Order: sequence, then structure tokens, then C-alpha cells
Amino acid sequence: MSTSLTWIIFLPLLTAGIILCLPSGWRFLIKSVGVIGAFITFMIANGVTREYMRAEADPASASGAARNVVAALEDLKPMELRALEAPLAARVEALLPKPGEAPRKLTDTERKELGAQGVETWERLSEFAYAQQVATAKNLRFVEFALWIPMFKINYFLAVDGLSLPLVWLTTLLGVICLIYSWTIDKGTKGYYALFLILQTGLAGVFLALDFFLFYVFWEVVLLPMYFLIGVWGGPNRIYAAIKFFIYTLVGSVVMLLCMLVMYFQAEPHTFNVLTLTQLSPAFAYELQWWLFIGLFLGFAIKVPIFPFHTWLPDAHVEAPTAVSVVLAGVLLKMGGYGFFRFSYPMLPNAALAKPMIWFIAILAMINIVYGAFCALAQKDFKKLVAYSSVSHMGYVMLGLAAFNYSGIDGAALQMFNHGVSSAMLFLIVGVIYDRAHHRDLNRFGGIGVQMPWYTGIATVGFFASLGLPGLNGFIGEVLVFLGAWDHQAGLITHPTAGINAPWIIYVSLLGIVLAAVYILWTIQRVYLVKPVEEQRHPYPEIGLREAISLLPLAGLCIVVGVFPQQTILKHIDPSLKAMTDMVRAAAAALK
Repeated sequence: MSTSLTWIIFLPLLTAGIILCLPSGWRFLIKSVGVIGAFITFMIANGVTREYMRAEADPASASGAARNVVAALEDLKPMELRALEAPLAARVEALLPKPGEAPRKLTDTERKELGAQGVETWERLSEFAYAQQVATAKNLRFVEFALWIPMFKINYFLAVDGLSLPLVWLTTLLGVICLIYSWTIDKGTKGYYALFLILQTGLAGVFLALDFFLFYVFWEVVLLPMYFLIGVWGGPNRIYAAIKFFIYTLVGSVVMLLCMLVMYFQAEPHTFNVLTLTQLSPAFAYELQWWLFIGLFLGFAIKVPIFPFHTWLPDAHVEAPTAVSVVLAGVLLKMGGYGFFRFSYPMLPNAALAKPMIWFIAILAMINIVYGAFCALAQKDFKKLVAYSSVSHMGYVMLGLAAFNYSGIDGAALQMFNHGVSSAMLFLIVGVIYDRAHHRDLNRFGGIGVQMPWYTGIATVGFFASLGLPGLNGFIGEVLVFLGAWDHQAGLITHPTAGINAPWIIYVSLLGIVLAAVYILWTIQRVYLVKPVEEQRHPYPEIGLREAISLLPLAGLCIVVGVFPQQTILKHIDPSLKAMTDMVRAAAAALK
């Protein structure tokens, strides 16, 4: 099996360990080691991305490392049976679940016949068999599987598909950009760089783990580095913001842990395997599915964040250092959206596509879009404006999920990636001017376009991408979301498995696009175009090499993805998302 995904996850952690061994005074070496480690991780992610695209385009030519889950788990089957005597192995194989068969438990007679070793092997191979039956398994590649805690069926199980691959790639890219931008950090440099790399390990692990327990471990790994990065290197109110972030996230994590344990004990065989749970969970009792969906919803909604669980985000962004805000908006918020895609909808389709739940999520998405935009419009703090714009733009992800058709799901997944690029760029843009002006008051800027024309040009790309200007990356994701929501055959208006008649939700949500244009154009006018009042006139130097290296790759992505969305992203994510959409809707329809 391949080890590329392990390197993507743990190379930053290894780099952090090396940094911690260096003397604190060797700042240049600490920063260099951090950047080099992040860059190597990015190059590995690039290699995985290219090989994945090649394998999806021509599965027959896929290398051994790029085999999908079905093939990889099939190879493990003979290894498990080989440990048994031939008659026992044959009996175990005969009792394995067949495709289309309802989940079953071993009878007392069968358990006695197989013995302890046979039962353990049957449970593990049944777990593999159910995982192979999941429709999305054929799109999951670069499989890594090893037993971790066999007593509790906890495994080291990694894989990547069209949903997770763009987020993993973006995580590694922003890791490099953020560490380069943080080159001026001289307070606790060793701790800062080490914590940032540990944070990257947690983020990559969340998107690659296919064992629920392993996923939860990485989910929690993200919490502590972010808490300390805000609490130690943040602004004047950093302690308040860090504690608020910690409490909100911890509450969601505890509820998610309870749901995970319930699913483990309800499934037969007991397992944390995400694919196996995806196959078994739709058969859970209807009421239990609802409670589990609500619990997971709370855990993931806090991270997105969805109204009314969003209040931690503006405070965290305002107090966090620039690079921490970049990774917070660019990747950490996507953990919540990814959770809905990977866990909530595939595992609990009957609750997810029930009419009340579609209404509930669609209305919350609408509130996110409009409320976030109005809040952004009211801000005088440059950074808080961008923070509330993130609340608004993540609402489009939830609207696409509520529609749950091909266009809506493609748009929601693309919006997660595009928002990760454009919001990261906007926070860097704020950071550049803050380093010069030492304030973020929008009413005290003006004339920056004359003093810093190169910076202004780059900033304009980021702002217009966030606005959703055609030709830039923000446009296509929002268009697909609204097309999916409006689809009369499979959207919010008449969903085939649930049904909802609410075009007013779409009409109100469209107001978010208008408001985005207002607050973004008004911000550009106040910061870059109007003449500053005399007492606020200061000569600001043009962006330097470090800042240009950080901003230009993101500006390039905004343009390239905006002009070629199909070739760059959609073509590669669509097979995985289509398989997931068909699977969830079929499961929900079958349970009606």
C-alpha cells in the first residue's frame, strides 16, 4: 500500500519535532525548516493529486498506490483467511455478507462453531465486505490500512477521493503560504512554527481519515494548536477569543463523540469504519437517525459556522494573527462542511432528506447568507468585515447541501474550495495593510491605490473573486448552488425523496449576492480610492517579496479556477460527488 497520505499528515508533525529540538535563538533556521517541511508536504500532495487525476481518467492504468478501496480491501481478505485452518476459513467466508443482503448478526450456534478466532476474523472481513459495497468506495484511492486498537475495532484507515483531495491540496498550499508570511514573527518563533505545523497535521488528518475514531482524534488535534496560536500570538482580546473558540468547539466535539459511540454500538459488527457505518447506519431506527443527525449537525454546524453558532468566528478572526486567520478561514471552517458531506448525509439519509430537515437547513443557509452579509456591511473593522463575509459565503455551502442534487452538491463542494482560496487571500490583504497602518479602521484609510498600486491590483482580484464576479472562482460555485436549489426536478422546490415548495428561500438568499457587491465595492472605495483625510495621510511602502509570494499564488488560483472550473476542479470532484448523491437519495427513497 501507498504511504503518501501518511507523509502528508505526519511530515508537518515530524518537522515540528525537529523545530522543537533547535535552540530558540536560531530563528532563521527554525523558520527555514518549517517552510521546507511544509513545501515538501505540498509537493507530496501535488504528486498524489496528479496520480489521482490520472487514475480517475483511466482506472485501468492506475498504479498500485492509487488503487481504490474495493481493490485494496479485497487484497487484505486472503491475508486474514490464511491465519485460519482451511475448513474454518471456508466457513467464515461462507458466512460473509453478500451484496444486497440485509445486515445480520451471527447466531449463538454460528459463534460457537467459529470460535473466538473465527468470530474475530468474520467481524473484520464483514467490515471489509460492507465497506466494499458502498457506492463511493470505488472513488477512494491511495488506501492505507493497518490495525490500530483491534480490541475496539479501531484502525488506521486513510484514503482520498474527489471530495477530500481539493481540501487536502489547499491545506498543504496554505501551510506553505502561511509559514512564509509569518517570517516576521519573532515572539516565540519556535513555538509558533511548531504549533502551526501540528495544526496542519490535524487538518490533513481530518480530510483523510476513514475511521471515525481516527477522524475524531485529528479533529481534536486541531483544537489545541489553534487555541494557543490565538491565545499567545493574538491581539489585545486574544484570551477571550481563544477561550470562546475552545468552548464552542469542545461542546460540538463532545456531542459528536456521543453520536460516534452510539453508532459504534448500534452497528453489527461494531466498527468505527466510516464506509462500513455508511452501509449499516441507514438501517438504524428512524427516530435514532434523527437524534444522531441532530447531534452530528451541532458538531459540524459550529465549525462551518451556521447561525446561531457563528459568534465565536468574528472574535477569533479579529484577534488571531494574520496567518492564523488565513488557515482558519481557508481550511478550518471547511471541516464542518466536509463533515456533512462525509458523515451526516451518507450515514443518515432518512433524516437528512426528510422534509422538515430540508426546510431547517435551507432556512439556516438563507439566514447565514443574508445575515452575514448585513453584518459585514455594518463593520468598520476591516478584518471583522471579512470574517462576517465568511459566515455569509459558507451559507451557500449549506444551501447546496439542502438542495442535494448534482448541481447543488457540486456547487457546495466547489464553494468550499473557492471560499478557502478567496477568504485566505482577503485575510492576507488585510494583514498587509495592517502591518503598515497598525489599525483596521476602514474610515481611516484612503488613497492606498495611489501609494500601493501593485498591492491594490492584487487585492482587487481577491475582492472581486469573493464578490462572485464572472471569470473568477467565486462565481461558478454560487451559480451551481442556485441552479441546484432552483431545479424543479430535483431541487428545493420539489425534491423527489422529500419535497419542499419554498422558492422564497432562494429569492431571499439572492439578496446575499447584492449585499456582497455593496459591502465589497464600498470597502474598495473607502480603502483604495478616496483621498485620505489630511491627519491620516501616511506614506505606505509597496508590498515586498514575502507578501507577493504569499498573495500571487492565490490570485492566480482565483483566475484559473474561474476561467477553467471544469478542467481544474469539477471534472475531478464530480464522480465522487455524483456517487455520493445517488447513494444517499437511493437510501432515503428505499426507506420511505
